[in-house]
Amino acid sequence: MNESGKVKLSHTRRMAFVYIRQSSPSQVEYNRESTARQYALVERACELGWTREQVMVVDEDLGLSGSGSVKRSGFARMTAEVALGHVGIVLGLEVSRLARNNADWYRLLDLCGMTDTLIGDSEGIYHPALFNDRLILGLKGTMSEAELHILRARLDGGIRNKAARGELRRGLPVGFVWGEEDGEVRFHPDEAVVGAIGTVFSKFTELGSARKVWLWFRSEGLSFPLRASMKSQIRWVAPTYTAIHHVLTNPVYAGAYAYGKCRDERYVDEQGRFRRRTRHLPMAEWAVLLPDHHPGFIDWATYQANQARINANVHPQPHQAGGAVREGAALLQGLATCGKCGRHLHTHYRGRNASPGYHCSGKDIVQGRGVYCLNVGGIQIDQAVADAFLKALTPAAVEATEQAMRQLEADHDAALGQWRLAVERARYEAERAERQYRAVDPENRLVTRGLESEWEKRLRDLAAAEAELERRQQQRPHTLSVEEKTRIRAIGSDLRKVWTAPTTTDRDRKELLRTLLEEVIVAVDRPEHRAHLTLRWRGGELTEIDLPLPRSQPRGLRTSEDTLSLLPRLAALYPDEVIAGILNRQGRKTATGERFTANQVGSLRRYRGIPRFQPPAQPPMGEVVPIRKAAQILGMNTSTIHRWLAEGFIAGEQVTPGAPWQIRITEELRARIVEQAPPEYLPMLEATMKLGISPQTVLQRVKRGDLQAMLVTCGRRKGLRIRVVDDQPMLFATTS
Repeated sequence: MNESGKVKLSHTRRMAFVYIRQSSPSQVEYNRESTARQYALVERACELGWTREQVMVVDEDLGLSGSGSVKRSGFARMTAEVALGHVGIVLGLEVSRLARNNADWYRLLDLCGMTDTLIGDSEGIYHPALFNDRLILGLKGTMSEAELHILRARLDGGIRNKAARGELRRGLPVGFVWGEEDGEVRFHPDEAVVGAIGTVFSKFTELGSARKVWLWFRSEGLSFPLRASMKSQIRWVAPTYTAIHHVLTNPVYAGAYAYGKCRDERYVDEQGRFRRRTRHLPMAEWAVLLPDHHPGFIDWATYQANQARINANVHPQPHQAGGAVREGAALLQGLATCGKCGRHLHTHYRGRNASPGYHCSGKDIVQGRGVYCLNVGGIQIDQAVADAFLKALTPAAVEATEQAMRQLEADHDAALGQWRLAVERARYEAERAERQYRAVDPENRLVTRGLESEWEKRLRDLAAAEAELERRQQQRPHTLSVEEKTRIRAIGSDLRKVWTAPTTTDRDRKELLRTLLEEVIVAVDRPEHRAHLTLRWRGGELTEIDLPLPRSQPRGLRTSEDTLSLLPRLAALYPDEVIAGILNRQGRKTATGERFTANQVGSLRRYRGIPRFQPPAQPPMGEVVPIRKAAQILGMNTSTIHRWLAEGFIAGEQVTPGAPWQIRITEELRARIVEQAPPEYLPMLEATMKLGISPQTVLQRVKRGDLQAMLVTCGRRKGLRIRVVDDQPMLFATTS
């Protein structure tokens, strides 16, 4: 049947749709001949019997792929009109313009067959309701989809083959540029860029944390190079944690060529629509990984060690290692493991002095709550491990001290080196602005005014950079004299003095332990009151330590003397039921080893002749009030009082641990709870950024009185404010 025989009056009475599509924006921009041929189908529709007013051009899908991976609004609108019977013919230059996947293609064929709609291309007119025409259209759709698959396979095969040789040119991170040879990667020609990247790796070796490196850059006021794409210029901006972390985790900086680190996946969302997502793959599943491909800032072994250290710094998951070093006094946090089940031990702190301890909840998981695989105090264990560590480290103490002195001077030299490069960069920008200004015609004031403003701005930047460099050079610590070095070496020879010095924090001790120790296996024999420690050093050496544990006092048939001496003080303040709760919270037992009840407390009190508690005739009007009354006076919740009491912001009194807290209301306490804090009082996040310490350390310093704090109770940003003045030194600043 010829074309004129297929086009009937019932078709020409309806609309004629001309569908126009290009697969990508670049094809729309450069392949204009194909687009022009598609628009010429309007004349073809007019020749077949449709008027120009009946022809509808659908071209909103220009630049979109027809593979089905993206939603095409134009194709969806045309399909809807076909289903409603408003379309007589659908014209496209070829099948691949209409669809590149059989799902969309056959859905259109079914709708056209049911609604008596024709399909036309550059080769003829087809009616999907006729078997022969549908067979031809089906073959054309299959060939169109196969063509796309073949094209993609060819391109992907060429890309992978070139990437396997390390010659595929892709985006390089800041600090590298492509060379002239195939696969050649060079360092960036700008010395300042290379110096900034190298400083990141050197500081990570010293500090061991990406966050600490970022805080060091911020504390020194250094800028960091950033580039949006390979063709864009380098911009110097304030460093971000993401930028520092990307430098430390990118294998390109270790001299490796990597390809296929991510994988594109398709999935169906909750609404039944196809979506695309990018999934990051582990290193073992990367398509191409070529170590020693080009010169790097570090070698491949150092890169792998850095990744292991970064992974160990994350917050630990259940039943995993302790992660990054914390401020607690438990020295074996993250290192101690159970000698029975092999799980990592958890840390806890008990008593007024917050004595550290270790426990393993391995049996808790298997047998239910309340049963621990291991529960032991940590004071004796930590001391034994510290003695073994100091004994092993003593021969290298002097060498470590000298290395620390050299590191102290190099730390300041690294920051000064970056500022000297910043001054050179600012001087170059000022000289270039001057050359541009002098090269223009002086009479062209429209241009010279803009160049003059740019020149003045560059000169101001140069003056600011030079002033900052001069200020930092004046603040640089003086070089240690021979006498000072001799005294420091004498201290280094006795490492125990440094270990027990008040200036050495628990965090410092933990960092030192992790330099040599990989694991400490703790096994406790309760009947024998002994602990067996196995120290596994880096390199595989093992050290065995047998440690006696303190014996608990045998339980007699009478109440302990401590409880009896505590009872008169409690009876003067609390009734019997409250006293029973206090004694139970302290873990005290009766003479028969049972928990206290109000009746047992009353019997013991009467037997000892201790008078019972008598509430006062009038409510107490003194300075010391219970927590509930303090919450009413201060205008806050009792939960807030408990939280600030635990963190040391509010002082409280207890007759004994476990007894109700009594809050002393003073004018100083009232003055620390305000509606609006002075400007020098900063929020917690800004205070930690400016001081360079963690929030836990800030709270500890507030509790000890080293830092002043206020509590803001109104406004959108309620919470704690820390007093930080501009001339206040950083709490962990390095001194000469």
